Amino acid sequence: MIVLFVHMTVKPGTEEDCKRLCRDITDETRKEPGCIQYVVHQSTENPQNFAFYESYVDQAALDAHRASAHFAWYVKGGIDALVESRTRELFVPLS
Repeated sequence: MIVLFVHMTVKPGTEEDCKRLCRDITDETRKEPGCIQYVVHQSTENPQNFAFYESYVDQAALDAHRASAHFAWYVKGGIDALVESRTRELFVPLS
């Protein structure tokens, strides 16, 4: 299993657009055969901050997600235009 944590801050006033895009990508990603869990969170302290918790069966499943048509639509469909900053970090469970 591989886990991806993404922390993202969007530009002021774009929170609702971000939530719409995140709901759309969540619905599609959860249908992927290698997706174990995909959850997007919004900060209660700063609504511009979002966090993604994504887990996949392996790196190949994450790669398939990134190569999917819905991921390309999500990126090109507007999320990159909303993002002020973003960090990503991969994790694996301890044995």
